[in-house]
Amino acid sequence: MEMDISYSWDTYDEFDKFIQRMNPPRVVIDNESSANATVVRVDSANKNGILLEVVRVLTDLNLFITKAYISSDGGWFMDVFHITDRDGKKLRDETTINRIVDYIRKSLGADSSFVPSRRRSVDVAPSSNHTSIELTGTDRPGLLSEVSAVLNDLKCNVVNAEVWTHNTRAAAVMQVTDEVTGAAITDPARLSRIKLLLCNVLKGNNKARGAKTEVSMMETHTDRRLHQLMFDDRDYERCDGNSGHEALRPNVALDDLADKEYSVVTVRCKDRPKLLFDTICTLTDMEYVVFHGTVDGEGPEAFQARQISQSFEYYIRHVDGGRVNCDAERQRVIQCLEAAIERRVSEGLKLELCTSDRVGLLSDVTRIFRENSLSVTRAEVSTRGGKAVNTFYVRDVAGYPVDAKTIDSIRQSIGQAVLQVKGHSDQPKAPQESSPTRFLFGGLFRSKSLCNFGLVRP
Repeated sequence: MEMDISYSWDTYDEFDKFIQRMNPPRVVIDNESSANATVVRVDSANKNGILLEVVRVLTDLNLFITKAYISSDGGWFMDVFHITDRDGKKLRDETTINRIVDYIRKSLGADSSFVPSRRRSVDVAPSSNHTSIELTGTDRPGLLSEVSAVLNDLKCNVVNAEVWTHNTRAAAVMQVTDEVTGAAITDPARLSRIKLLLCNVLKGNNKARGAKTEVSMMETHTDRRLHQLMFDDRDYERCDGNSGHEALRPNVALDDLADKEYSVVTVRCKDRPKLLFDTICTLTDMEYVVFHGTVDGEGPEAFQARQISQSFEYYIRHVDGGRVNCDAERQRVIQCLEAAIERRVSEGLKLELCTSDRVGLLSDVTRIFRENSLSVTRAEVSTRGGKAVNTFYVRDVAGYPVDAKTIDSIRQSIGQAVLQVKGHSDQPKAPQESSPTRFLFGGLFRSKSLCNFGLVRP
């Protein structure tokens, strides 16, 4: 008698859980072996995506990874991370140390929501507290102001949001609630209207590149999702004449290690938080596996440039076991890693806003920026205990340094104590001639309203 045996995802998931229960992750915190950092050692049964999951936990706890040694060849995963707090100091607080151990064990354990076999899962979980909105489209001055005004007109309150811009493209993940109830928006007709109107705003007059809007009741990991949105939008494809500032671009190279059947990726760039996460995230979503690797924050670049830099070396293969095998694939990996690093580089002047939260706050603040010919290049919006804690990176729409008188005028409009200037980014303070299409019509937004979309009265 022939037997027809088939396996579902659930079958594989149960098998994975059985293996994980037989080999629970081991996490050791060492505060003695390094003079400058706390050392975290993680041992676990190996599975695709485990490296990204551990790095995600550490970065989500606002910890800096200064060094790392990666080894996951075969059936076992063994990594060592040197970490510090935000002030660059070793961890002394027992509560924080215990939290690291607990979070990593739960994240990698048999009962975790981590599903390595499903590439696009991104820690998806249902949420009844808010509705998630994902946006991608062409970047332009006043875009965040327009999106915020639309949501405000539709009686949606933005409680959390993160916006990235790179290479003339923009992506955002926003969490909104109903203005009246303070809960998630569930009405299908209303969600469809939100999606349609936001998509119209994102498209604007640009028909060359598309715009996408998605709304859902699911909650995802914001940074990971932003990387995926911009990757899917092909922001790594540089426009003609838009090569960016060459001196500030990361140095990425890819070579073959023929005798070991690996491709070797090396990255050198200025250090900043979440660099390891950004690069591992992109390699994972491109379906490459890091078998071995090192991360070092101390190198010759730091001395020569008189600034802290970081170098990475990854030994990778495609998930099917093959190396990078042609020049086109090699260039694509390099371009995608460059883009992953550059997305989080914040051009412009850093402004921090802290005030009591209210409906329409984001719309009002970004409108004032737009009316003063400032463009938001990156934004982090959050609500904590009734307080709005927002960070904006702004620049002049023509690419010139932000005028001090303009900032003074904006602070008077918003409130001197509410809006604080936190300093400039490291981008060169010169007109952005390399991006002629970027904000070419910025001056129009001083007086342009949203009347064209039928949402705001003139």
